[in-house]
Amino acid sequence: MELLIVIGIIVLLVVVVGIYLWATYNGLVTLNVRVDEAWSDITVQLKRRADLLPNLIETVKGYAAHEKGVFEAVTKARAESLSAGSPHEAAEAENHMQSALKSIFAVAEAYPQLQASQNYLQLQGELVDTEDKIQAARRFYNGGVRELNTKIKVFPNTLFVRGLGFSEREFFEVSDSAAIAEPPRVQF
Repeated sequence: MELLIVIGIIVLLVVVVGIYLWATYNGLVTLNVRVDEAWSDITVQLKRRADLLPNLIETVKGYAAHEKGVFEAVTKARAESLSAGSPHEAAEAENHMQSALKSIFAVAEAYPQLQASQNYLQLQGELVDTEDKIQAARRFYNGGVRELNTKIKVFPNTLFVRGLGFSEREFFEVSDSAAIAEPPRVQF
């Protein structure tokens, strides 16, 4: 009888540990997929912004063709943004993009007829909307990364999750957080 009790306790412990491992693994898989989805949302919004920029450049270029350096900076920042493959690369590209966008809006401020252009106003509105969406996507991504990293680091998960192929993910942080704290502002 005592042997049956010992075997029952061992079986119960194995079942409890198995359920814990199963639940933890599935939770980590879910969080990992959520972080991947959030990163995809960021790249979609960065692509959307990159697609808007050529139209914005052409509109501004029609009024300020002599501002070649500004247009080159925006084009370079756009290419860098499109080629970013990791959160760190995307963050660096964001710093350059924000600086380039400030320059192009500064040029636009010098041309009242450009500011009155319906095409320019529409592009500007779409760009501000896209910047808001990028910011929301960043928050969603960083929230998912925070949850995943926390679940990986807590005890007893930290003892075995790396062996299951899970690792901490990188936050989407920029070195100049003031540059992206709000969408580029244009005052008329």
